Amino acid sequence: MNNKYIKRTHVSERKFKEIIKHFCADIPSLTTSELINLNKNTVHNFYNKLRDRLGILSLEENEPFHGEIEVDESYFGAKRIRGKRGRGARGKIPVVGVLKRGGKVYTKVVKDCSREQILPILKGKILEESTVFTDGWKSYHGLIYQGFQHYRIYHSKNEFARGKNHINGIESFWGFTKTRMQKLRGIRKDKFVIHLKESEWRWNHRDQNIYKLLLKILAENPLN
Repeated sequence: MNNKYIKRTHVSERKFKEIIKHFCADIPSLTTSELINLNKNTVHNFYNKLRDRLGILSLEENEPFHGEIEVDESYFGAKRIRGKRGRGARGKIPVVGVLKRGGKVYTKVVKDCSREQILPILKGKILEESTVFTDGWKSYHGLIYQGFQHYRIYHSKNEFARGKNHINGIESFWGFTKTRMQKLRGIRKDKFVIHLKESEWRWNHRDQNIYKLLLKILAENPLN
């Protein structure tokens, strides 16, 4: 069957465009299968292929940041265990986020939020002489010696913004990503990164019509 967006499929181009439209609207695959009357496993497989492609696109768009940059970490996964607070909460996946104000975001899963894990990411992603905004976490100590201008906001002292000194942008991204993931009602650990990168790609193209953009991308390079 002729379908310019995906190779070797029994699904028509018209039906596949419906799948893409629902995917771009962030409608779960099971709901999409019911709405367009298509086998749930077929739709689920297409969703996975689309997510894999967005993960590749995020890697290809991974240019260094320069200017005003916000850095923060967040934790994803199991609910916080009683008595276990702060960085390193057991059972959660730590992620470092780097956001260029007015621009894109970049995420990286890390083993922990130690200086040894975070600093190489920042040095590889942020160009020298950039202005970096963080919270008061100890792993950010000494960024000024890495060639950055560094400003901190201390949430522990109930500080959340002092003029341009804040990390509201990256925190908005965390909220956006966690809200999306909660709708999926559980993500397998081995699939977490691809969902994270999907959120990253959606955020980075939030001012565009991602349905039209994805159609254009797939027309030029169809899914396998």
